[in-house]
Amino acid sequence: MAISAGDFKTGLTLIVDGDPCQVLDFQHVKPGKGAAILKTKMKNLKTGSTQERNFNANTKFDAAQIEKKQAQYSYEADGIYYFMDMETYDTYELSADQIGDNKYYIIEGMDVSLAFFEGMLLTVSLPATVVLTVVETTPPIKGAPSTQLKDATTDTGLTLRVPPFIEQGEKIVVFTADGKYEGRA
Repeated sequence: MAISAGDFKTGLTLIVDGDPCQVLDFQHVKPGKGAAILKTKMKNLKTGSTQERNFNANTKFDAAQIEKKQAQYSYEADGIYYFMDMETYDTYELSADQIGDNKYYIIEGMDVSLAFFEGMLLTVSLPATVVLTVVETTPPIKGAPSTQLKDATTDTGLTLRVPPFIEQGEKIVVFTADGKYEGRA
């Protein structure tokens, strides 16, 4: 199925120069002279690199057929993350580079979605929120306003800002998209 550059949407996955790429951001630009162009920010799903590209608005692309499989995160060893398909018991591996910042949100036994392109494992998709345990935080400052935030570190190594009433050992809910505090678990 051909997709015109004028029909781009955030999150759209298509084939650019033979590689599956996901549109992260785009903007239609109409210069004073000439045809409209589309400025895009795309992530190459094979390499993990992000690039900015400009396209003519009538350029056509093929949609990338991304297959999703449900799996469970097993463990990490020597920078390799292992996942198991719970139906077939097949094991899949992703490198630390492919995982990226998702390493801060993955917990052993967590159900995730794996994305494949032409049989090759590309990336892992996480739920919108995860429950993490605070392992380190500063004590609250007496008399400080309740809107003031403080630093906290979770059991996965994520550092984020939390309200002053959060204490060491508490479980908190964190957004996986931006790593921000959502609430107590």
